[in-house]
Amino acid sequence: MIEARRLHILRAVADHRTVTAAAAALYLTPSAVSQQLAALEQETGHRLVERGAKGVRLTAAGEILLGHTNAVLAQLERAEAELAAYASGEAGTVTVAAFATGIAQAVAPAVARLARTAPGIRIRVQDAEGDASLPMVLDRQVDVAVAVEYRGAPPADDPRLTHVPLYAEPFDAVVPVTHRLAGSAEVPLADLSKDPWIGPYPGNPCHDVVVLACENAGFQPRLEHSSDDFRAVVALASADVGVALVPRSALRGMDLAGVVVRPVDGVAPTRRVFAAVRRGAEEHPLIRPVLDALRAAAEEGWGRTSNPRGTC
Repeated sequence: MIEARRLHILRAVADHRTVTAAAAALYLTPSAVSQQLAALEQETGHRLVERGAKGVRLTAAGEILLGHTNAVLAQLERAEAELAAYASGEAGTVTVAAFATGIAQAVAPAVARLARTAPGIRIRVQDAEGDASLPMVLDRQVDVAVAVEYRGAPPADDPRLTHVPLYAEPFDAVVPVTHRLAGSAEVPLADLSKDPWIGPYPGNPCHDVVVLACENAGFQPRLEHSSDDFRAVVALASADVGVALVPRSALRGMDLAGVVVRPVDGVAPTRRVFAAVRRGAEEHPLIRPVLDALRAAAEEGWGRTSNPRGTC
């Protein structure tokens, strides 16, 4: 096994050409340098230096080892730099769990922003439904959750979590092009009380938004078709099997040829998106830049990001 400190000595001798000068640069005695060179030759099984009237020079084997020495010492320098950055909180990995449109709206732009502003922070993204990411944070499976408000969710003042609001987006009504309200500028939800509905499964936070909006309009929606993928929801609506409420960002990039998208008349149902971390972690030197980047990306990028999957 070759010791790295002896590689330092080999390079110093190659740089300074004499044992005495190398020893002075390394704050060692010439005899200590000679002893370390001898030990290195024993470790490698090769003669590495030749002494002459004008000093020392590397042998062919010494030149080969010097090439590897430069690579090894450079890598050690990088390791020391990364460890120093990690110790100061400037480098490390942060894991973020978010639902698909949250990734598109906030997480992906935040990752791009951090690549410019905090290149030492590496982000790992996990796709998780809006009701799954908060337990993942509490269980220490991830560091940050991008989640939505839903029935049964830990409240904003939960002592275990710190909430950072990101954005709120309305749900729009999606009806078949043949629907009786397709020509309306806005759709009153109460006028859809007799229609069959298409929506997310129970447990999905978007399901709660849809049901609560309909309840506030005075009826229980008759959910005949269920999917957590809003592309499927829109496709079913275009097949004239029902109506739906879909988050506005989830509709971007979709084929809407068979449906009409209209704002909801009155107070539109809304999902509120926030980031959450374990309380106290919000000032961690790795997590604070991530939260700041998520907030900035949500504010600046709102309305410019599409959702390729269309999932709540």
